[in-house]
Amino acid sequence: METLSENRCFGGTQGVYRHRSDACACDMTFGLFLPAEAADGPVPVLWFLSGLTCTHENAMTKAGAQAWAADQGIALVFPDTSPRGDDVPDDEAYDLGQGAGFYIDATQAPWDEHFKMWTYVADELPGLIAQAFPLDMDRQGVTGHSMGGHGALTMAMALPGRFRSVSAFAPICHPTASDWGRKQFAAYWGDETGWGPHDATLLMQESGFDGPMLIDTGTDDQFADLLGTEHLAQAMAARRQEGQIRLQKGYDHSYFFIASFIEDHIAFHAEALYA
Repeated sequence: METLSENRCFGGTQGVYRHRSDACACDMTFGLFLPAEAADGPVPVLWFLSGLTCTHENAMTKAGAQAWAADQGIALVFPDTSPRGDDVPDDEAYDLGQGAGFYIDATQAPWDEHFKMWTYVADELPGLIAQAFPLDMDRQGVTGHSMGGHGALTMAMALPGRFRSVSAFAPICHPTASDWGRKQFAAYWGDETGWGPHDATLLMQESGFDGPMLIDTGTDDQFADLLGTEHLAQAMAARRQEGQIRLQKGYDHSYFFIASFIEDHIAFHAEALYA
């Protein structure tokens, strides 16, 4: 693993690292914030999964998460959203290809060689950082934005026991019923009969999550019709799922929205991670 940068940040260290990924068959870059407490031993971990077009850098520099994570003594992991490189296939559309991995494993050409983001985020990267950094992998939470909110919700429900808490900012809640989902699933998986169980609304209907959930979405979100928030809300109510969906008046889909409520989300995760 190569260290690209390490900067002092709120008493801890914000690092950026690159490594060769077996899952994605290319070099991958991620950000990791370690609070000051990491100098004395393993600390809890909060994953932040970013949305369409983002790299590891967007949330790392725009969300304002490090200050609140430092207060709570929690590490932050910022993975990339897709494989990248000259040999990695791409599409001219912003919502397919590089920057749009959707946190699933592709099975269809030309995507199947590199686009294994479920395996990368769920298996490979956790194993790598657990060996290299003082992290308590028995205390993990996960959050994300938009496409990354979809990833956070589906990983939390599909990997029972992995995460103590899950939250999301304007997540794609029902991708199998949205153009943000059906388009990408068709490209990465082919015919609908081969689509995997990577839909938060369907997973909620089937199994739910064995911990608390917090979801914030803005009432002025410009992509509201693509998110399917109401579908997840109905599924949560039917299952009596522990959690909240909050509609924040006047907020849109931007990082200004995330920065406005990131303190709430980190405090929410801290309560679960330190319980």
